[in-house]
Amino acid sequence: MFTAFFNFVAITDNNNIKSADEFLKIYSGATFLNGLYRIHNSNEVVKWNEIVGKSFPPHFGKINVFGFDWLGRNFAFDITTGGLLLFEPGTGEVLDIPAEFIEFHNVLMPKYTQDCLASDFFYIWREVNGNIVLPHNKCVGYKVPLFLNGKDTVENLELSDMEVYWEIMMPLMRL
Repeated sequence: MFTAFFNFVAITDNNNIKSADEFLKIYSGATFLNGLYRIHNSNEVVKWNEIVGKSFPPHFGKINVFGFDWLGRNFAFDITTGGLLLFEPGTGEVLDIPAEFIEFHNVLMPKYTQDCLASDFFYIWREVNGNIVLPHNKCVGYKVPLFLNGKDTVENLELSDMEVYWEIMMPLMRL
């Protein structure tokens, strides 16, 4: 069911996964493509639901995060609509993802990697930074967020602890 996703991330999966719940259970804490995309550890989902919810108050208590990308952007289920959302700490925006979980992973992510994960920017950043593999708890955050007129350039990025980055962005997004 996730064949295209596994081909995209270049791993062999023999689990015959049939649902989002199975996928998240088996791949809890997984890192794909050198940190481009990661799945939250199942024991940290409640913490991240709270962090993301406090950062975006209209969504507090209405989301269930499942993954995040290299920029620290969190992907979540909207539990009120069943849809998917993308929470962007560097821009202060929330975007609707026009797909359900399986389609997002199996169609959109492999086919529209740049749109889903800002992959071109990631590869440029990695090259400038010695092809680092991002540890699970790290992200690449904006020194000056885009919503405060920061530039969308490699020079405006820095490696950060993801939780610290979100805690710093939280009050800034509410200015």
